[in-house]
Amino acid sequence: MLDLLITHATLPDGRSDMSVAVQDGRITEVSQGLSAAAHEVVDAQGLLLSPPFVDAHFHMDAALSYGLPRVNQSGTLLEGIALWGELKPLLTQEALVERALAYCDWAVAKGLLAVRSHVDVCDPRLLAVQALLEVKQRVAPYLDLQLVAFPQDGVLRSPGALEQLQRALAMGVDVVGGIPHFERTMAEGAASVKLLCELAAEQGRMVDMHCDESDDPLSRHIETLAFETQRLGLQGRVTGSHLTSMHSMDNYYVSKLLPLMAEAQVHAVANPLINITLQGRHDSYPKRRGMTRVPELMAQGVTVAFGHDCVMDPWYSLGSADMLEVAHMGLHVAQMTSQTAMRQCFDAVTVNPARILKLQGYGLEAGCHADFVLLQARDPVEAIRLRATRLKVFRRGKLVAQTPPATATLHLAARPGSTAFMYR
Repeated sequence: MLDLLITHATLPDGRSDMSVAVQDGRITEVSQGLSAAAHEVVDAQGLLLSPPFVDAHFHMDAALSYGLPRVNQSGTLLEGIALWGELKPLLTQEALVERALAYCDWAVAKGLLAVRSHVDVCDPRLLAVQALLEVKQRVAPYLDLQLVAFPQDGVLRSPGALEQLQRALAMGVDVVGGIPHFERTMAEGAASVKLLCELAAEQGRMVDMHCDESDDPLSRHIETLAFETQRLGLQGRVTGSHLTSMHSMDNYYVSKLLPLMAEAQVHAVANPLINITLQGRHDSYPKRRGMTRVPELMAQGVTVAFGHDCVMDPWYSLGSADMLEVAHMGLHVAQMTSQTAMRQCFDAVTVNPARILKLQGYGLEAGCHADFVLLQARDPVEAIRLRATRLKVFRRGKLVAQTPPATATLHLAARPGSTAFMYR
């Protein structure tokens, strides 16, 4: 007898009336019209069953700290960094853990079951590292948390940052991070990319760098990152996050850059909510919105994901762990409004970030972990349009969250007792 059987589901690839069989926390069969005995049967009623959402770029150490010690008045990236610098001496491990666990609860409720979080290593105490390593262990039964050793103040610019980054890796942090555009000079930025990629190669690590998060079209560290990836044989293990300078780069240069990234198999992560909020702050009109060239990167064969980046922190006052909100904004900003492009935006918060994080057993195929989300929508486009309710969230075949369907009872004289289901 099966542990769980999902029936009459629609899958993101368009297959309908599908059944998903689960035994011992894994999917054993995905087929049409499967009939089998099971301890629990869930009739999806034609709604969308998706693999869980994945956030390829987040800052959990700063999440839910909005207003501490003050609010970012200018709304700029640089004031956010300065504000985070003011907050760091006031942090406690207990408060960091409490906020991170609260955010993980939000995430699970939204069907977000895997997060790559950057964690600042420029505090000599490494309080945030200790806190998030504790959180990673505590949430492991229901959420995959992958940590990036992130030198927020610059690995060369900040005294002791390199040694602290190495300590963080030794403590259990997974990925090598960097921020070359925040080093003192372009040359120092390039040197930091080389140094950190060599460190990753020596230790067999993945790399994820905040790269060219700037409106400056001459900030071109992604070129160096692609070169070092090729030189060191790191293909498929390196990610450039933000890449907002590409928004402002000369088209000829970009026509050279994109094939170099594709050849090196460098991944890209855009953060639509934050990129359009922080970038262009020095412009009058027209104002740049700064998100990188998502459709062009995808067309070149680069794996592109969308990240949430920030939720209620020194850089961003909003957010709710909803990756469909992220996809919705990315779709609009990138003008990805064809049917194919809208589905690519759904992929950018599911299968693409799972590929970037190298998640094992992810997907809706036999042998994969039984992790999936039943959405109050009929297809990926409708899910994005409605930011669909997560009716049921499963982890290893066990229900970990559920939300009642979104409905509205209408009080209209001409149509008494009418009820509108939100997915129609």
